[in-house]
Amino acid sequence: MTHAPQDPTAPDTEHTDDTDGTVDAGRAAQAIANDVVARVLARAGTARAEGTTVHVAHDGEQLDLEERTALRRVAGLSTELDDVTEVEYRQLRLEKVVLIGQYSGGEAAAAEAGVSLRELAALAETAGSEVLDGLLQRRQKPDPGTYLGSGKAAELAELVRDVGADTVVADTELAPSQRRALEDIVKVKVIDRTALILDIFAQHAKSREGKAQVELAQLEYLLPRLRGWGDSMSRQAGGQVGGQGAGMGSRGPGETKIELDRRRIRNRMAKLRREIKEMAPARATKRVERKRHAIPNVAIAGYTNAGKSSLLNALTDAGVLVENALFATLDPTVRRATTDDGRVYTLADTVGFVRHLPHQLVEAFRSTLEEVGDAALLLHVVDASHPDPEGQIAAVREVLAEIPGIDAVREVVVLNKADVADPEVIGRIQRREKRTVVVSAHTGEGIAELRHLIADELPRPEVAIDLVVPYSRGDLVNRVHQFGELDHEEHLATGTLLRGRVDEALAAELQRAAV
Repeated sequence: MTHAPQDPTAPDTEHTDDTDGTVDAGRAAQAIANDVVARVLARAGTARAEGTTVHVAHDGEQLDLEERTALRRVAGLSTELDDVTEVEYRQLRLEKVVLIGQYSGGEAAAAEAGVSLRELAALAETAGSEVLDGLLQRRQKPDPGTYLGSGKAAELAELVRDVGADTVVADTELAPSQRRALEDIVKVKVIDRTALILDIFAQHAKSREGKAQVELAQLEYLLPRLRGWGDSMSRQAGGQVGGQGAGMGSRGPGETKIELDRRRIRNRMAKLRREIKEMAPARATKRVERKRHAIPNVAIAGYTNAGKSSLLNALTDAGVLVENALFATLDPTVRRATTDDGRVYTLADTVGFVRHLPHQLVEAFRSTLEEVGDAALLLHVVDASHPDPEGQIAAVREVLAEIPGIDAVREVVVLNKADVADPEVIGRIQRREKRTVVVSAHTGEGIAELRHLIADELPRPEVAIDLVVPYSRGDLVNRVHQFGELDHEEHLATGTLLRGRVDEALAAELQRAAV
């Protein structure tokens, strides 16, 4: 659906006079914005393609997918009842949303805003909403009061009424005052990009740690945005008995309800931080155990919906959840794998990143991202078919830069979805990046090459051994087969002769047990 151009005399436009040239420039900018919105609504080149997810053999049975689909909001059903007898059968209404965004500059800036708005549409659909329309404004800087300005906000209110939307989603992080002012004008709920991403995380987190991390991020976002309605937030409760009546203990200023809510939120946040901190030793113990056995870790990181879980399945047949949706994976998955020459390593699938990832989430998931900092190799997965793969790479590296120890980790850019990508785009990225490999997790193209690359990049054991291990210590021989490189093995009368290379810890154990 398209909208009529805004009145050039509206106070928030960029017109400075009534000359034909200025008016024509304004109309041209509006035409560009309307064209971008039309492409977004047509889902052309979107970050999340239309249609259902196509699975292949190594994706397994995908048992988690049915459970997740069952939680989706149902289109056409409303929470408003026509008959009170329906109260037991109503389901959550599918939210109908209108997107809003801004850009400053010419056609290049409008194209970048279009990519971001398409991604916002994909995020809204992943959250279970239906995108009805959009509005893109060319403006030098956001209005401090209503983000859009009074004229454009009035146009948005009219658009919301015309299409029957119940939610407006802004492609930015709104200040609390901007959100409230915009809600007062459009008369429906207004949320920003950060709130939308947090909602998706809340829907998809499954593990105890993942749920705690998401709740902590939500509370950090909510705390400065508490809003009182009427007098409800200004009522005061007396010091000792908390508003149970008059008399001793109920006199004095006490706490307003909003202050009480803030204190409860801070207490809950402190408890969640303690819980997350208490969960850290278990993960650290697993890492120490892997290091003790010299098991190298390969981390898979990248933009959301770039195909990280599909790649993990292609390399290990892990059967983890694969879905054509943003943030399908929130809980990190670690799977065991072996190189062609028999060396054992682990593959860790991490949460996907996105442009303008809320800093609350980066902080909350910092403990999970430690897997990347401790990795021997980083597979940076990129969706080569995306309209702006370079922007995705930059967004991921911006988050990765905050992880301690990331500078020491070797990075390989894995250009995924090669079966549907433009070869010119792949060539352009290969010229920009030092080390790349082109694959398709869906068709299996390039997977063998990636396996060879991983095997070449993994650290090799450095301590040479030439000794005889007694037959009673078959466990040590087995560990040499798993974690070392064996050049020669021979069964003698006194034990097993081993020649090869192992890590320092295993070499010390072998020396103590040697005949």
